[in-house]
Amino acid sequence: MTSGVWDLCVVGAGPGGYAAAMRAHDLGKRVVVVERGQVGGAGIHAGALSSKTMWHLSNDYAVAARTDRGYHAPGGIDVSYPNVIESVRTAVAERRSLLDRQLASLSAPSANGGIVTLVRGSGKFLSPHALEVTRLDGGIETIEATNYLLATGSLPRVPEGIPVDGELIVTSDQIEAFPAFPESMVIVGAGVVGCEYATMFANFGKTRIHIIDRQPRILPFEDEDVAEEVASSLESMGVVIHRASKLESLKVVDGKVEYVITNAEGKTETIRVERALVSVGRAPATKDLGLEAAGVKLDKGGGVVVEDTRSTTPHIYAAGDATMDIALVNVAELEGRYAVEAMFGLEPRPIRYEALSAIMFLKPEVASVGLNELKAKEKKIPYRVGVVANRLIGRNIAMRETGGFIKLLASPDTHRILGLRVVGPEASSTIQGIAFLIDQEATLEDIDRCVHPHPAITEGVQECARMLLGRSVMKFDVFGREGMMRCGEG
Repeated sequence: MTSGVWDLCVVGAGPGGYAAAMRAHDLGKRVVVVERGQVGGAGIHAGALSSKTMWHLSNDYAVAARTDRGYHAPGGIDVSYPNVIESVRTAVAERRSLLDRQLASLSAPSANGGIVTLVRGSGKFLSPHALEVTRLDGGIETIEATNYLLATGSLPRVPEGIPVDGELIVTSDQIEAFPAFPESMVIVGAGVVGCEYATMFANFGKTRIHIIDRQPRILPFEDEDVAEEVASSLESMGVVIHRASKLESLKVVDGKVEYVITNAEGKTETIRVERALVSVGRAPATKDLGLEAAGVKLDKGGGVVVEDTRSTTPHIYAAGDATMDIALVNVAELEGRYAVEAMFGLEPRPIRYEALSAIMFLKPEVASVGLNELKAKEKKIPYRVGVVANRLIGRNIAMRETGGFIKLLASPDTHRILGLRVVGPEASSTIQGIAFLIDQEATLEDIDRCVHPHPAITEGVQECARMLLGRSVMKFDVFGREGMMRCGEG
């Protein structure tokens, strides 16, 4: 390994750390990346890419198994969990190979002097400028750098008292190890990850799914109409949702998982299933980094305290789940690149968190950008909202998928776009354009004037904007009475 003081030491080679290293390479910097696990982190392995591959495969299976589209498979369709997971791992390997190939290529100095070196091992700060690395081969070395970026990601959070064994009771890190589709499974937690896995297993139709939701409804951070649309879909696939229920205990009894809940009526129920998935959020992976020796402060949840990605030690930055502000791959990458530009004096434009977009891989798919009604009310931001059902959109009719809706929020005075929620197939195709428009402080008129392809899901967004402007093609006076269009203020 090249000796001397590095320009940048990145701790963690997940999405944030990898993106940061690449941006530093652009600037001709000498970068060392320390990673104890797998390059790509949870953004590839046991997380974003792997789970979304499984979601796509489950959707393919569900569509192939339908009998209302003019075709059917006589005798049904065989599906094997190990074979599904093999396909998932093939996808992961393809993506991982691209990252490995690039790292290998960049390990030699480029024309501008940039170099990226990967060190496999665990790092621990000895001082603000020295990181001791215990390599996977057992060797120990000390790395000194002018700047550091903490991009160590996160780990599944496990509530006290739940005995995760990696076989019968698992987190998302171990779910791919099942030998077969379980006959039944309880999912503890009704956030995005829990609902996504409920969707996948329900799509395959081999597993009876129960979800324990301590809140009155799933996806509590989303608007009620969005959450209820998803809940209704899950229940139509046979998923049992224990709403407003308290988990009293969960343990293995006679080779099965037994859980006890107190439901919304105060009644206690004891239920046995084959497996359990614990999905109650993630915790920053900052333990054992020796951050106290570096003067880096952590919050109560273990996240690095930052201001514009800079920690309490000026030359140490943090990005992504290490801060646990917004746990998304795209946010980690943006923050990692921003941190590099800031530490090397480029004065980057501030990240517009209000224009961030996200996808929830559910059934129906949910895409979001900007404010929803809950956040607008919480922040006391006045808004007008327009909702158009997918039953009015030509592309949805052609796809024979008319469930769900499109919801657009805008300022009542300036017509500036505030947020979008799309619930339905190919929802993700709508949000990047709106994210750009929010970033540019664009208005409803900008959406109206834009030429949208036809037929396309985005035409529903245009129709929402036109309805709020009083110039829609499908008239509110006609379809509002049927609940297919809604217009209001908040």
